[in-house]
Amino acid sequence: MNSIKRGMIIDIDLNPTKGYETGKIRPCVVVTNDVYNLKVPVIQVVPITTWNEKKSQIQTNVILEPSNENGLTKNSIADCLQTRPIDYQYRLVKIRGHLSEKKLVEIDKALKLVFDLI
Repeated sequence: MNSIKRGMIIDIDLNPTKGYETGKIRPCVVVTNDVYNLKVPVIQVVPITTWNEKKSQIQTNVILEPSNENGLTKNSIADCLQTRPIDYQYRLVKIRGHLSEKKLVEIDKALKLVFDLI
């Protein structure tokens, strides 16, 4: 299996869910650091959802446009409020690509806001 790296976009099976948790098989951004990604099978991911005007106005959402680099096929949103741990050995479906450094910085900023680290 390929090693998982911070900033990668990977398809993850997020089911089962409860309540308002994001579910289905969907792309997610790996946000844990590479030291943990190499040593621990549980990583932290930010689910990606379809872009819409309402979601694009939320401060903790990051707009992602499709590219060959990231492997996305449509305008999307990284929903940093829905960050969750996953065991990628059981939930990984496929690797799509990786984010640009600029977008990863935007996600870091959103995560700092979500977790009150600013």
